[in-house]
Amino acid sequence: MRKLVLYFVLAYLITWIIWLPLILPVYGIDVLPVLPKYHHYMGSFGPMIAAIIVRYNSEGWKGVMDLIKRLWKWNVNWIWFFAVLIVPVLLVMVTGYIDQLINSNSFSMQGFSANNEFPQFGVLGYFLFNLFTFGIGEEFGWRGYALPKLQKRFSALGATLILAVGWACWHIPAFTYRPLYSQMDIAGIFGFFMSMLMGAIVLTWLYNSTRGSILIVAIFHAMIELMFMSENITQNMSNYLGASIMIGAVLIILITKPKNLSFIKKQILETKQ
Repeated sequence: MRKLVLYFVLAYLITWIIWLPLILPVYGIDVLPVLPKYHHYMGSFGPMIAAIIVRYNSEGWKGVMDLIKRLWKWNVNWIWFFAVLIVPVLLVMVTGYIDQLINSNSFSMQGFSANNEFPQFGVLGYFLFNLFTFGIGEEFGWRGYALPKLQKRFSALGATLILAVGWACWHIPAFTYRPLYSQMDIAGIFGFFMSMLMGAIVLTWLYNSTRGSILIVAIFHAMIELMFMSENITQNMSNYLGASIMIGAVLIILITKPKNLSFIKKQILETKQ
């Protein structure tokens, strides 16, 4: 448990130090250099760096290489690639047409995943950018290290609940400088936490079902970023997408049961104490 606490402390500390040049100007301190547009995304590597440090401390390079092997674990059943790449797109289409039908909002898949912050990237570029930042950068640590460590002591659902709280709190500094977060009211913050919790359940299901593929959960994380950050997504669509993920999470709990959140035994990470 000591290693797990150390991991969370390091993940927070590394990311929050990276974000410090973005936080300080909010309080009138504008002395640190900022990398325009990209600086916020650099913080995504905090969980990954923390996992490497803690794993190296307990198992040496052998432990670090174990994480890297699971990061590039691509030889899983094709159905999982369909689940993380195609299903999110289908959800966007369905919710888009529902929004069009109910609220008369026009919808088109043309320009899907275009983002106002990075219009130069295009669909593939924006996907790869999210994959290598908040996809791999976060999931290498959250699901690659913390989840299997927690699952050694708790049920898959219990481990996921604990991780979801830690994952959500990791975002706290972003509420000071990132408009997406700082403009949220109490209801918005509650919705944010619930989305983190429901997303964490789906990610645990994917991780355990693929016997520990960090790659699969990183791809899904990147696709979620595309879904919710696309300039084509209306607020109604965002609500419908959130509801669909919530329904999926509840079904996962009911069908696969809390112990494993999968038909395959939960994945654990053995390390030296």
